[in-house]
Order: sequence, then C-alpha cells, then structure tokens
Amino acid sequence: MQRSAQEIGESLKDAIEYTLPKLLAISEDDAKTRAGADHGWSRKQELGHLIDSATNNRVRFVVAGLTGKYAGPSYDGNGWVDLGGYAHAPWIDLIELWERLNRSLALLIERIPEDRLAAPCTVGDSEEATLGFLIEDYISHMETHLKHGL
Repeated sequence: MQRSAQEIGESLKDAIEYTLPKLLAISEDDAKTRAGADHGWSRKQELGHLIDSATNNRVRFVVAGLTGKYAGPSYDGNGWVDLGGYAHAPWIDLIELWERLNRSLALLIERIPEDRLAAPCTVGDSEEATLGFLIEDYISHMETHLKHGL
C-alpha cells in the first residue's frame, strides 16, 4: 500500500533526526577517510553525493508535483562529487547543507497532493515509475549511503 505524502515526509524527518547525531560525531579527520577498509569516496564525498541527490531530486519532485509528470536526465554522480569539491569542504558545512536540504525536501514532500504521487516519472533511461516510488527510492538511497558511510 502506498504511504501518504505526509507519512513519507515524516519518514524523511525521522531519518534526519536519527542520522544527524551520528554525522556530528564524526571528526573532520575521520570524514576525510572512507568508512571501513573500502576504497572509493571519503565520508565527505559520500555526504556530498547525497547533497547532489537531494538537489537533483528536488527538481523531479517539484515538477511532477506541479505538472503531474516528469521526464528528465539522470546525473553523473562521480562528476558531480568531483566538481562539487566535497573532499575539500569543512565537514560541518556538509552536514548542515545535507540537513537543511533534506528538511526542505520533507516539507515539500508533505505538500505534494496525494493524487500526484501517482504521477509518471522517467529519469534518464530508467523505466517509468511513479513520483511516490521516486520519493521512496530517494529516501532508501539516502539511508543506504548513510549506513555505508557511517
């Protein structure tokens, strides 16, 4: 059963409240490194990727919420992270930006008319999905990265 926009927005706020203290507990030095022994993005870069995801998804959610449909490009995650310079940004700045973007997204999500959650959306070459699915997938994607990066 599809959750309401209000329920989805609340789940995003819950995720922020759960994650924020964990992010704040990571030191600047630890944020420069990768969680565990994995190779790849540092914690800073991974949080930067989530900032980019929030930025891109905001456009998708607004367009579909207003017009009843969305069709647009995907984005180059590695390119956005590199160009964003997250590895060189202060950790606290990244945390605050991530938090503010996601609080803003939660408010936006809660205001989407219920019937618009069924709006058809196409991102890049992906199969068409509903706006409700895109929103739920955004939150799931964010939570997966946060569990990986903490």
